[in-house]
Amino acid sequence: MSWRLAAYRAVRPLLFLADAERIHSATLGALRVAGSNGPGRAGAALASGVGTAEASRAPVELMGLRFRNRVGLAAGFDKDGVAIRGWAALGLGFVELGTVTPRPQPGNPRPRLVRLTADEALINRMGFNNAGAEALAARIEAAHPHLPNGFVIGVNIGRNRDTPDERAADDYRAAARAVARSADYLAINVSSPNTPGLRDLQRHDRLQGLVEEVRQVADDVPVLVKLSPDLDPDEADRLIAMLAGSAVHGVILSNTSSARTGLRAADATAAAEGGLSGRPLADRTVSAVRRARELAGPRLVIVASGGITHRADELRAIRAAGSDLEQVWTGLVYAGPGLIGETVRA
Repeated sequence: MSWRLAAYRAVRPLLFLADAERIHSATLGALRVAGSNGPGRAGAALASGVGTAEASRAPVELMGLRFRNRVGLAAGFDKDGVAIRGWAALGLGFVELGTVTPRPQPGNPRPRLVRLTADEALINRMGFNNAGAEALAARIEAAHPHLPNGFVIGVNIGRNRDTPDERAADDYRAAARAVARSADYLAINVSSPNTPGLRDLQRHDRLQGLVEEVRQVADDVPVLVKLSPDLDPDEADRLIAMLAGSAVHGVILSNTSSARTGLRAADATAAAEGGLSGRPLADRTVSAVRRARELAGPRLVIVASGGITHRADELRAIRAAGSDLEQVWTGLVYAGPGLIGETVRA
């Protein structure tokens, strides 16, 4: 274990005394400040262990984009893009902002973020709390001139909670139109368990139409689809096969899970409503990536999201299964910024 991981583990109990969402917000605020000045950016690089040169040592070309490395931030951590420059300073190759909706919305009532420390997991029921697509586009535009070469910005799009089901495609179109000129790629989120009815959009017939709707307004921006880890295996196979034959560029595997099997945490906590993320999803991510690669071959870019905590072998297993890019989120909560250095070097 590196000294960075050990140091974070030593202070983590103190951080965990505070409410999870409060610490989350404080982290974003600190990263926003750090990214805005030279000493702050140097401090971020020291904390992660990834300097500018190392961050760009192994670039990769995918979807017509140049990623300075394969490790990125998953959607949900920085929904409104408040710390874009801070994420770049930490040495990530890309960041996926959002999920963002056409109109601002407050999300679900608090508390809505729960730690399962024994499992190195989280349960979140945030509910797409965000300031809206136009506000995010403005933040991306403001950050762009200050970002290093090869730092890619994706935007994850969804629908507003109060939008009628029959008009869901209108929301995705509107969100895509608002951010398409600012984002390097778009990710269609049809898999969050925290917006009622959202996962119904994963039905084969509905998803195919939704993809076509978004592609019409996305200009030449690459489009990916983020799927649920809770899909029936046969349905997952059908969706991957459909996406491989569609106009999308890739698939993100996967979102948070409604399943609670095999957890160590107390029943009352583990049963909390929301989506599970973190180490319990690692094996499922490997399996999903391997199956998707078997079905899609090289046709789809596969982004692995779920279960990368602090062990390099987790990342290597996912990469060996066939992923092109990897995303971290919950692992940062449990391992700290040193996780970025561990994964970039792995």
